[in-house]
Amino acid sequence: MTRRAVALFSGGLDSTLAILAVLRQGVSVKAIKFQTPFDCGVSKDLVSVAERFGFDVEIRNLGEKFFEVVKDPEHGYGKNMNPCIDCRIMMLREARAFVDSAEADFIITGEVLGQRPMSQRKDMLYHIDRKAGVTNCIVRPLSAKLLRVTDAEAKGIVSREMLYGFSGRSRKPQMALAEKFGLADYPAPAGGCLLTEPNYAGRLKDLMAFNPSPSLRDIDLLRIGRHFRFSPLCKIIIGRDRTENGIIESLATDEDILLKVNGYGSPLTLVSGEITQEALKVAASLCARYSDARNNFSVDVTDVNDPGFILRVPTAGDELIDALRIEKKRTGKTAKASPVSP
Repeated sequence: MTRRAVALFSGGLDSTLAILAVLRQGVSVKAIKFQTPFDCGVSKDLVSVAERFGFDVEIRNLGEKFFEVVKDPEHGYGKNMNPCIDCRIMMLREARAFVDSAEADFIITGEVLGQRPMSQRKDMLYHIDRKAGVTNCIVRPLSAKLLRVTDAEAKGIVSREMLYGFSGRSRKPQMALAEKFGLADYPAPAGGCLLTEPNYAGRLKDLMAFNPSPSLRDIDLLRIGRHFRFSPLCKIIIGRDRTENGIIESLATDEDILLKVNGYGSPLTLVSGEITQEALKVAASLCARYSDARNNFSVDVTDVNDPGFILRVPTAGDELIDALRIEKKRTGKTAKASPVSP
């Protein structure tokens, strides 16, 4: 009888090793990669890794469902806007549904005890399991020997002796195991979630403060450019290079205005929301500041979609930039941030 497992698969080193540790025990693995609007640093070779080592992988987009968790996580946020505990609970609940459809015996994750102080303490791992409804049916191969015996181990589906007892933040045990398994090409250790990045988290907090129900377009725009808050209902986003200019242009709607400097290398500047004449002047001034005409006394800035519309403005000074630019304010260290109120 073939034994099967469902694995949470990020494409990173830990989740890959966890799968390989179970595969070598003759268990068939169905890996699930849950995509969210806040993913970053994820391996682009998920399918090729799966094909090389003989397991299946499926990519599922959580989209709006995940964003609902981000808006108001039951367990609060980490250092920035990362709802790590509620994120894990949600993904394990989703994985539990795959266990039934795939007729699998248990779930695999690449979690390492103590690697993350908020969500990977032993007591918190057990709490997450209870909330997700996966108590005793989840195997964490890299730290299994430090955790209680699971049903899969008790039933002899996997051998506890062939699992591991890794703990802490050091990556050396995983790197040694990767060499043993013949896994040479894997991503460098890094956060895979934009919500853990201070500057991105500051932008998201600003967005949610003024727009409690942003669109996925609004979320996508947070990844790129320089962001400025002109008013509660008006934002200005300025591209930093040609690639970002292209993304801004592709995401602009008919309600937005796109500005650029005439006759010079210029960023695209998106003005969205409640666009007043004063907002346009400020956006044009900011656009001029980041263009190749930044040293000119005054600059002509035009609407990309209406070349006949021209604003002659001075380039923005540091005081204006500091007043409007959206940055995460540095405060003392906190283990958990309060949920954002609309």
